[in-house]
This record gives sequence, structure tokens and C-alpha cells, in this order.
Amino acid sequence: MSDNELGAFLRARREAVKPADVGLPDGPRRRTPGLRRSELATVAGVSVEYLTRLEQGRDRNPSTQVLVALADALRMTPEERIHLRHLAKIISGGIALCPGADQAPARTVRPTVRAVLDRLEPAPAAVLNRLGEVLAHTTGYERVFGPIGLLDGESPNVIAYVFTDLRARIAYPDWDRVADEHAAALRLESSGGDAYADELVAELTFAAGEAFTERFTVPSAPPRPAPVERLAHPEAGELRLAREALDLAGGEQRLLVHLPADAATAAALDRLTGRHPGALRAVTA
Repeated sequence: MSDNELGAFLRARREAVKPADVGLPDGPRRRTPGLRRSELATVAGVSVEYLTRLEQGRDRNPSTQVLVALADALRMTPEERIHLRHLAKIISGGIALCPGADQAPARTVRPTVRAVLDRLEPAPAAVLNRLGEVLAHTTGYERVFGPIGLLDGESPNVIAYVFTDLRARIAYPDWDRVADEHAAALRLESSGGDAYADELVAELTFAAGEAFTERFTVPSAPPRPAPVERLAHPEAGELRLAREALDLAGGEQRLLVHLPADAATAAALDRLTGRHPGALRAVTA
């Protein structure tokens, strides 16, 4: 794991932006993809020397003004701006990305959270911790994800399932995108100095090989969950699930709810959960 995630992210974004995107001429004989450092420095209003130090990891305390200027110059999306801010805080030592990153991941679910899960039936919903471990779930979640093997074993883990269980490649028709999403999320946890995330990284590196490492070692980027996830269910056929993730108090756990994204999926979920038609209504963007 690199200790210069901020520099790697800035370089990746600089190389992805074309001169024409920022109003500069795209001259011939360009050996550098995207913008040169001097071009980005000019557009952002910082010195080339300072930008070089940032990209090389020799300056670890960029000001908010500098970060904003660079984000503006690189035409960053809101997600990329949040990611940039997280990385800057991590390298400066201001915060660890995840509260309690030096502690074991929270595996105890509060009674009030379990009560919320009960109220969410028959929707497929689960409580996950920062490592992707499934700590509690509704029966609706079990009906959907049990048959694909995600809940096998004593400590089911969504990230480990995606990369190490061959059934995942069948269950997720868009497996490449799903794998990219989980690798990016785990990379973000690991960049916060989380020893437990590092251990999971080591396990997946050994178990999944290049399928994991090639995604985990790409230039830093924010996770981009797709609004709708496709699932090939062995009993119900293809399901299209809209996802909503809610951070629980303390930030150590999150509640992930899956809802039908179309009428066919709503009907299929009703059949799986044994509820009357219309128990789960389709949610569209």
C-alpha cells in the first residue's frame, strides 16, 4: 500500500485531463498524457515546485485553498473532491478515515438497529461493518443472497465473497464493475492506516491474485456505487436492485437496503419472501 495516495490521485487526475478541457492548446509532441505539471500549476495558480512536492509526497499539508484550486483546475466531480479531501486529511495525520481504525471492527449490532431491521421486512437489508462483514440481516436479505452463497460460513463478508467465491461471477452479471467498487472501497479503508483492512487486503491478494491486486493497485479513485445492481438469482432470475446505504451512529457500521428497481423485480421479491403482491414497490431514480 502506497503512503502517497494523495500524490498518486493528483497525478492520475492530471493525466486524465486534456489541455483543451482547461482552455489550453493541445500542441504536438506531447510525451505526457493529459496535462503537464506546468500547465496544471498555471491553471490552478500554484508553483510548479509546490505541485511537484505534492505529487511526490514531499509536502503533506496542503491548504484547503490549494486543494480547492487543484480540484477546480482538474474539473473534479463532487465525489472526487470528497475523496481528495479525505486523502489530504489522512496524509496530514489530521484524522484516520475510519473512526477507531486502529481497533477491531465493530461486530456487535445494537438492539435498536436490530429493531430497525425488523421494521424493514420484507426488504433485503443488512448491517455491515467497515470490512464488509455481514453482522445482521433481514429474512428478505437471506432469501435473496443466501442462495448465491454470500451468507455461507460463520462470518460472511461481501468483499471476500466477490473476489474469492466463483459463484459471485455468476451471481453478478456486472462482476467487473462490482469488483472495481469493492476494491476501491477497501483501498480507501486501508489508506487510513487500518491494520484490520490491511489484513483483509493480504488475504485477498493471496486468495484472488490479479483479479484483486490489479484493481487494488490502480491510481486512487473514489468508490462509485452503481445506482442499480443486477443480480442473477438461481430461483427468481435476474433482479435489478436499487441500493441505499445509511451510516449508523459512530460511522463503524452501515445499513444497506436493497429495493426493487422495476416492477418485475418487485414481483420476484414478493414471491421469494412469500409476501402478498405489492409488499415491495419498485423504486425508480
